[in-house]
Amino acid sequence: MDAIQKTIVDPLQPLLRPIVSAVPEPVHDAIISLIGSSCHNSLVVDLDVSKDPACTSLAISKALGIAIVGASGIVKVPQILKLIGSRSSAGVSFVSYALETASLLITLSYSVRNQFPFSTFGETALIAVQDVVVGVLVLTFAGRSSAAAAFIAVVAASVYALLFDQTLVDAQTMAMLQAGAGALGVASKAPQIYTIWREGGTGQLSAFAVFNYLAGSLSRIFTTLQEVDDKLILYGFIAGFTLNLILAGQMLYYWNSPAKSQKKEKKPVAAPTPVKAPVTATSSGASPKPSGKTPTTRRRG
Repeated sequence: MDAIQKTIVDPLQPLLRPIVSAVPEPVHDAIISLIGSSCHNSLVVDLDVSKDPACTSLAISKALGIAIVGASGIVKVPQILKLIGSRSSAGVSFVSYALETASLLITLSYSVRNQFPFSTFGETALIAVQDVVVGVLVLTFAGRSSAAAAFIAVVAASVYALLFDQTLVDAQTMAMLQAGAGALGVASKAPQIYTIWREGGTGQLSAFAVFNYLAGSLSRIFTTLQEVDDKLILYGFIAGFTLNLILAGQMLYYWNSPAKSQKKEKKPVAAPTPVKAPVTATSSGASPKPSGKTPTTRRRG
């Protein structure tokens, strides 16, 4: 941190101080609410990142958390648009998205009940909504509209039971569910990995979503270590990062490979045999020449 302070921050202080002094008071209040007044004074007012390394780590964690929450609002949008544009769910596993939705809803409810900082879990709500949309599209384009309606009903009932009526699921049960949510989140990646392997291609799977998930899960490990002292959450993110890494590797390996269903070539259609037109006789106005002798009426002798 001392090297960063001397080589980067100190030379920029003449430019940064007027900017800091011009920042509105509500912005300073928001920063204080995120990192505390002590860290605000050392990092923002004094522009000193080496004074308290813990403050610098906390500020980086908060910035990453806010960035993850912001990016999560669009992380599945390319996948949704890709499904709608192609009207095909090839290469996309519904089971994977259903399991991930369940895991996200449990983690969201567990974090809300334990009053964790919003920057450490806020993306779960946004991603869960997008997962539901993807799941409905996958079922719809597979010709299973009734299953899509049932999926929405199950999600709505789960949200009510976990978030809005906390008497249905007590704190102890919620902790047990969170312990299983980590395994559920890991299991949610397995069907997608298998689907890509089976199809021999990524089909309609969005590369943007895969690589953003990889970056997000890695960042979440850091923010959890900095701000949340909960091993259940941490182990879930570590396992999720490992399988997201496998998905990213598959995306690179099958980058230009179409799915097997798209590789099947159409059988060549034989060209129709030309039908010869029937030969028709044309009249020239002359009598045809007799081919043999004809009887005569001349008397001989």
